[in-house]
Amino acid sequence: MDSLALFCTGALIAGGIYWFVCILGPAEQKGKRAVDLSGGSISAEKVQDNYKQYWSFFRSPKEIETAEKVPDFVDTFYNLVTDIYEWGWGQSFHFSPSIPGKSHLEATRLHEEMAVDLINVKPGDRILDVGCGVGGPMRAIAAHSRAKVVGITINDYQVSRARTHNKKAGLDSLCEVVQGNFLEMPFPENSFDGAYSIEATCHAPKLEEVYAEIFRVLKPGSLYVSYEWVTTDKYKSSDPEHVEVIQGIERGDALPGLRNYSDIAETARKVGFEVVKEKDLAKPPAQPWWTRLQMGRIAYWRNHIVVTILSALGIAPKGTVDVHEMLFKTADYLTKGGDTGIFTPMHMILCRKPEKKTEETSNS
Repeated sequence: MDSLALFCTGALIAGGIYWFVCILGPAEQKGKRAVDLSGGSISAEKVQDNYKQYWSFFRSPKEIETAEKVPDFVDTFYNLVTDIYEWGWGQSFHFSPSIPGKSHLEATRLHEEMAVDLINVKPGDRILDVGCGVGGPMRAIAAHSRAKVVGITINDYQVSRARTHNKKAGLDSLCEVVQGNFLEMPFPENSFDGAYSIEATCHAPKLEEVYAEIFRVLKPGSLYVSYEWVTTDKYKSSDPEHVEVIQGIERGDALPGLRNYSDIAETARKVGFEVVKEKDLAKPPAQPWWTRLQMGRIAYWRNHIVVTILSALGIAPKGTVDVHEMLFKTADYLTKGGDTGIFTPMHMILCRKPEKKTEETSNS
């Protein structure tokens, strides 16, 4: 082979590798790249140890049901998966119904905008994003409503990523991000004009505790909407296959335990909310939300090859391959949960904090 042919072959290979890793890989335009994968706030040399620590939570199931254990459990999970989520999925860490003629990105944005439309906020209102992640929904909602959105996340690395994205999108004047536990939020009572949570409160050990906190910080008369991860009326705890699917979802998504759909409204009323509306947004005529996972199988294998190579070269932290494989297995369980109808990630509940009652005076 002459030198020109050798040069052309080398250039073609180099260009192919660059396209495969840096262009084809990212789901997010000009965002997280494969070569920038990290363990979040976890140092590179400790990623694999923290992955093993994450799995150790499931060896002591009673412990992860306590409020003391869950924040560290969830924080570890999001340190491990945040970069992979951004690279392979995008900035919105949630599902949405598939809409004919719409891309996944467009369907996601419509799903987010619906949440803020449901709580009837006005431009300039101050609203709360409970479990904001890296802020994909926050930015869509702020741009759509022109409300001021305050997001809270347990994970410090996500705070940094969200602030970077907010500034890049030119929405940092409308979007504020706070690091904290949504079971003990650093906000005064009656300080928000509305609130929403999109597939986030499933991480709470007790739903009552996070709903009570949201109730506390909302102004009287304001609305709260949540998209909840739940088992449906088709789920049978006596069916081993059903149990395996639900446990697989719990293990792969840092959930202390999935709740049944029938528990959601009861919990909301228990803390003082009035339930305005309740609906599973995944039911027909909505198109299946899990098709995105099925269609992503080729992308997974492509990405897994990339992660394996980068890990072997020492560019991605040791343990990244294990985390990526865990997420792929979880995608299978989520697909089975959606396909069988025993699980939904978008059980919507719309609640209102009652107006304060005026004290009645009587001279009698």
